[in-house]
Amino acid sequence: MTQPLSKLEAADFINRSFKPLPRSYGDALLEAAQRDPRIVCLTADLSPPTETDLFRDVLPERFHNVGIAEANMIGMAGGMARSGEIPFVHSFCAFVTKRCYDQITMQAAYPNLPIKIVGFLPGVATLLGVSHQANEDIAIMRAVPNMMVLEPSGPQYHAAVVELALQHEGPVYLRMKRPEQPPSQPVEAKRLELGRGVLRREGNDAALIACGLSVDESLKAADTLSGEGIEISVVDMASIKPLDADLVLRLAEATGAMVTAENHSIIGGLGSAVAEVLVDAGVGLPFKRVGVQDRFCEGGTTPYLMHKFDLGQHRARRRRARSRRAQTK
Repeated sequence: MTQPLSKLEAADFINRSFKPLPRSYGDALLEAAQRDPRIVCLTADLSPPTETDLFRDVLPERFHNVGIAEANMIGMAGGMARSGEIPFVHSFCAFVTKRCYDQITMQAAYPNLPIKIVGFLPGVATLLGVSHQANEDIAIMRAVPNMMVLEPSGPQYHAAVVELALQHEGPVYLRMKRPEQPPSQPVEAKRLELGRGVLRREGNDAALIACGLSVDESLKAADTLSGEGIEISVVDMASIKPLDADLVLRLAEATGAMVTAENHSIIGGLGSAVAEVLVDAGVGLPFKRVGVQDRFCEGGTTPYLMHKFDLGQHRARRRRARSRRAQTK
């Protein structure tokens, strides 16, 4: 479903085009709820930015706006889950993880309840600066027992992650990003498998493993490197926990060099998860991480911040060049 936005709604710092955007996540959640009466929707006063206004308008009796109270929202979801419902709770990534981490661990993960935690505005993808940026959310959520962590690379996978979240009987963290511009062509839904990466491009010179918006940047970097005679594999690792360890090890053996790319701190995120797989298997190879360094960022447009903090394709190309030099030593 595509809906026009007013200037007030567009000021949520997600839609910067003032043009109608597809709401692939909101559509998928609503369709799932229409099939399964156990699904309920909670939001912390952020309905349009989290696409939950679609659910609100069609199924108002199963929609709950709890206000700006993320910790209470997780507690409410715990009670609903114990009563047989499947709550999807929504806010921005920074608010729905860091503000209520204790409630997540004790009221969702410890009892292993089917609470689906959905965050928008991942990493540096916001104009609102440090208070709204979640550059450490994957790290803290990945460390929670029973928690599954998913980050789709685009709206074509939004329906797929909703289905994966429902397949998992325990808690799930969905790290979502809405498109900032209308798509140039219709979005075609694609499938994902739990614990399986998607090999988006094949090459034998190196492997680039990415998640979220870093996937498109990695594919652009691969195109550029191909023009220089360097062919790299690119993996869309939407399933961060559980991770596709088999694919990581297979590509390590096939290519001999690896780079990870993520819109997140290099500490504790996808890069750390991949490194853990390699170390546990006793695999040594040139390995680099592209991500936010150990620092706070600032507000700005996504392309500006991706470039300033070395998260774009230019960084991935430089990292690949360094890995190649290391291979030849």
